Amino acid sequence: MSIQFTSTKEAALSQGIKVLVHGPAGSGKTVLCSTTGEPTVIISAEAGLMSLRHTDIPVLTVNSIKDVQDAYTMLSSKEGDAFSWVCLDSISEIAEQVLSYEMKNTKDPRAAYGALSSQMMDLLRAFRDLPKNIYMSAKQRRIEDDDGRTMYGPMMPGQQLAQQIPYLFDLVFALRVEKDNEGNPTRWLQTSADIKHTAKDRSGALDMFEQPDLSTIAAKIRGDNQPKAVNQ
Repeated sequence: MSIQFTSTKEAALSQGIKVLVHGPAGSGKTVLCSTTGEPTVIISAEAGLMSLRHTDIPVLTVNSIKDVQDAYTMLSSKEGDAFSWVCLDSISEIAEQVLSYEMKNTKDPRAAYGALSSQMMDLLRAFRDLPKNIYMSAKQRRIEDDDGRTMYGPMMPGQQLAQQIPYLFDLVFALRVEKDNEGNPTRWLQTSADIKHTAKDRSGALDMFEQPDLSTIAAKIRGDNQPKAVNQ
């Protein structure tokens, strides 16, 4: 008999922690890449690394879908074993690059958006399924329903793609920012949904609001006192 049993606990954590964070511009999504506490590489589709100027994290800059595919090929090879965390910053920007390419190569906008959805879902699944911890950031969209209620969630070009993205992840967080009377910001990650924010925590290990620190979140989910690297 070739089938072998494993435990649900072992299977759940064997592939690493996969998290999507959406937040408004300037909320600190890129800074989260510096909080893993483990060897990390950033795949950057944004010209927005100024917030990490005091760190020394390897970066792969991508300007096309081919660049992203090449980054995946490298990370899935022996060379990628050096990294425990892969950060895609941001998938909204990557999707916009894909859509721009498709719009230039077809006269049918519907076909372009269809190609966008297919390519991005395949690409994000491939990165998600790498045996590493994966952090993806997304811009935040604001939607108002027919009753005038406002909802915030990940922003992607195309309504269909935006609706599909959260289903790829066990962890979807909203990066929240509040300022006091003097304008000093306080940031936290909202891990469960409310009437305004798309969020979920399938681990059940997190509080409703967590400090914006990926190493602490990973340690809580693993049940460790100290974060541990996936690739050892």
